[in-house]
Amino acid sequence: MPLKVTYDEVADAAYIYFQAPGTRVATMYPCDPVDVNGMINLDFDATGRLIGLEVLDARAKLAPELLKEAENITRRTAGGQ
Repeated sequence: MPLKVTYDEVADAAYIYFQAPGTRVATMYPCDPVDVNGMINLDFDATGRLIGLEVLDARAKLAPELLKEAENITRRTAGGQ
């Protein structure tokens, strides 16, 4: 499976998929925000395999090229703004 990355500009949150989207998250392990100067969450399936990585404050943590190529999932308001 090719690496898939999604990005929400409003939340400034990116998600990097290591397994197919839709794989059920059984356990989420938050990394210590002090140690990484932000918030990074590791998602695991029921067998303990890493299925994805959520990065908050993504503009500060990830390369701009990665965010530019990511699928934009930014939510729009009801008025389309």
